[in-house]
Amino acid sequence: MKKELKIPRIKNGTVIDHITAGNAIKVLHILGIPKTSTFVVSVAMNVKSRMGKKDIVKVENREIDPKEVDKIALIAPKATINIIRDYEVAEKYLVKLPDEIIGIVSCSNPTCVSNSREPVKSRFKVICKDPLRIICYYCEREPEDISERII
Repeated sequence: MKKELKIPRIKNGTVIDHITAGNAIKVLHILGIPKTSTFVVSVAMNVKSRMGKKDIVKVENREIDPKEVDKIALIAPKATINIIRDYEVAEKYLVKLPDEIIGIVSCSNPTCVSNSREPVKSRFKVICKDPLRIICYYCEREPEDISERII
């Protein structure tokens, strides 16, 4: 049986692999695609994998920055990031979920100090990594849908 390449290789850019199935659209939102993007983007959803199903996002001529990687970790904690240069994988790493999330998720409590005009960044403690559960450091509220709260 011959393997078929469903998404063409890219010369330069980023490949985000092993995204939790159904979350590719959320990754695109984090990357600001299509709002601010002029990059060629390829998306594969519900692709068969050894571990079940996964999504894949390829963005040509763009390397993602560490802040974006931290946000992706919140919705795809098992994702791998591949930086491609001249058709080769130049860098490859797994996203890592930190023990504390600062400034990238907003609290769902409208009266939380992190949502006021005080100069306070949102801050969450990770209380469980699989499935992901976080709790606000200030008011101890746990957001229901973390992906909807990403800043």
